Amino acid sequence: MRDPYEVLGVGRNADAAAIKSAFRKLAKKLHPDANKNDPKAAQRFAEINSAYEILGEEDKRKAFDRGEIDAEGKPRFQGFHGPRGGAGQGRPDFNFEFSQGPEGFRHSGGPQGGFGNFEDVLSSVLGGLGGAGRRGRSRVHSGFEPEDFAEPAGGDVAVAVTISLAEAVAGGTRRVHLPTGKEVDVKIPAGMHDGRQIRLKGQGLPGPGGVGDALITLKIAPHPFFTVEGANLRVDVPITLYEAVLGGKVRVPTLAGAVDLNIPAGTSSGRTFRIRGKGMPSDGKTGDLLATVNIALPDKSDRKLEELMQQWRDEKPYDPRAKLG
Repeated sequence: MRDPYEVLGVGRNADAAAIKSAFRKLAKKLHPDANKNDPKAAQRFAEINSAYEILGEEDKRKAFDRGEIDAEGKPRFQGFHGPRGGAGQGRPDFNFEFSQGPEGFRHSGGPQGGFGNFEDVLSSVLGGLGGAGRRGRSRVHSGFEPEDFAEPAGGDVAVAVTISLAEAVAGGTRRVHLPTGKEVDVKIPAGMHDGRQIRLKGQGLPGPGGVGDALITLKIAPHPFFTVEGANLRVDVPITLYEAVLGGKVRVPTLAGAVDLNIPAGTSSGRTFRIRGKGMPSDGKTGDLLATVNIALPDKSDRKLEELMQQWRDEKPYDPRAKLG
């Protein structure tokens, strides 16, 4: 994948607001729904989502800037060096290199001077750090950020998978690389919410009590139009000044296609309309879509509009902020 800064078209010194703004503009432009005749639209949309997943989260952005993760969010392991003991101390030198690729999590290198296998070495090192070594077993993750994992029990492993809002609603199948090195197809049920987990039995690490499970935590990627609020969705709908004053029908996007919304005459900017049954499915029910209208003036100044507003101001003044004190 390309450098996420290059994908979003922002500089490395861009602040969070600039990054979010760049993502939203590109997402609206490249969303597959707006480019149905372009077979590569979904690929480009996925690329900007992946870039924003890194740059839109402060910790991941810092990790990328430090060179700790690559453009796909995968770790750039530099290897680690164990304790170096002197002659006759029985503490051998060792150097392991790690990599994450299509085949999964790999290691190379080994001890120099009598240590056992890789698991024994890692167990010894982590045991000294208060980690899995004290439990007689080591767990190796593929380098996701700590917040992506719940603390697994037994031989369980955990991994986060980012899905689109459409996938969360309709379901689908995702190919997932597990920290064990396996690659599995995960079926995503319809109606999933952010943070939900899917358990894959027997896909974890072997342990004294048998083979553990894989815990797949789902994260919903930001959408260019919709914001998720529980089972409801929110969307901002720009309307013209004359639609606000005179009323009329406007097209509003939903997950199932656009619908008509009646705007009453004299509608103020910021008013929210509830469109029932157009939200997220949840526990056998479906939430609503909350559409907030905002008056959008023409991009270019209009002399006649300015003259009309000056006349209105002089002849029919009013104070919408009177109640603010």
